[in-house]
Amino acid sequence: MSKNTLLTGFLFKKYLKKKQTPFERLFEIFKELITHTSGDFDEAIDWLRELDKEYQLTDENYTIDDFIEDLLQKSFIQPKKGGKGKGEGMSLTPKTEKLLREHALKQIFGKLRKSGSGNHKTKKMGQGEDHTGEFKAYQFGDALEKIDMTQSIKNAQIRTLGDDFSLQHEDLVVEDSFFKTQMSTVLMIDISHSMILYGEDRITPAKKVAMALAEMITTRYPKDTLDIIVFGNDAWPIALKEVPYLEVGPFHTNTVAGLELALDILRRKKNSNKQIFMITDGKPSCLKLPDGTYYKNSVGLDETIVEKCYNMARQAHKLHIPITTFMIAQDPYLKQFIRTFTEANRGKAFFTGLKGLGEMIFEDYEKNRKKRIE
Repeated sequence: MSKNTLLTGFLFKKYLKKKQTPFERLFEIFKELITHTSGDFDEAIDWLRELDKEYQLTDENYTIDDFIEDLLQKSFIQPKKGGKGKGEGMSLTPKTEKLLREHALKQIFGKLRKSGSGNHKTKKMGQGEDHTGEFKAYQFGDALEKIDMTQSIKNAQIRTLGDDFSLQHEDLVVEDSFFKTQMSTVLMIDISHSMILYGEDRITPAKKVAMALAEMITTRYPKDTLDIIVFGNDAWPIALKEVPYLEVGPFHTNTVAGLELALDILRRKKNSNKQIFMITDGKPSCLKLPDGTYYKNSVGLDETIVEKCYNMARQAHKLHIPITTFMIAQDPYLKQFIRTFTEANRGKAFFTGLKGLGEMIFEDYEKNRKKRIE
């Protein structure tokens, strides 16, 4: 990865404007770098040292080595077995993996909130929800109008007993509720070689979307399910904890294998509401044959491969599973393929670059879910 490639998608100067401790400032940058490097700690630190040389992020009072020591002391990293010492052979802890998901959610969902609160509300407040009578701590993403002020003020009074009254974030609670209907989603991520070609890093935004979507579902719609699969020559599911470490391989694009696996996963879900989100930038160029070999053709659109894709789209439609395709490439003939594919499924397609990809997926997830709730 070249320095220019890294900084193309990395708005560095915004981290210098905030009044932060030296650790907080470096940690914000580190979270971006560790995502770009697919969880490679040593590479991320190498990039951080390069940025330090150019932007003077540290001084003699707080160095990169001090930052690494703090990461270790705060349990954000841990030595690998057989590690070579401080700064080498380190791996991320589950605590950091969780923070990366929260960071991605804040980046994407924060932009949505800035666009106007009306974008995320149902037409009828409370429609489709069952209230449990229980309270839960207010979390990022909970609707402000659902804060129970009576209980929140009571919590503050108990906490400040004998002192001046003050209402803190930790006092806020919302009444716990769950939706009567749940959604099962499969997110398909293309990891073919073209996802890092042409001087553009396309896999990192896809990883951020996966982490943020998973974090939103976990905190906001805990009864919904999200399965993440990747597809290259083949397709396979990945665990949520694997997402930060996801890398592009020397693969062709077996869209059919990805769709087959997605449908197989959704058939086993008990939820009646199901959907597939597919992020891809390339044409389908590979099929796995019954004998285990691969049929590959990267020249144009292969009629055999394309027809298999259309058949999968029709099959998903018969199962009432809509497919929403987020097409990163802009080639006219690929757009036409996606249009025909979408018509066969009666789903949706978004022709987009990387900018705004996460916001569009979040908007569509919320929209699809509300259609089924109301």
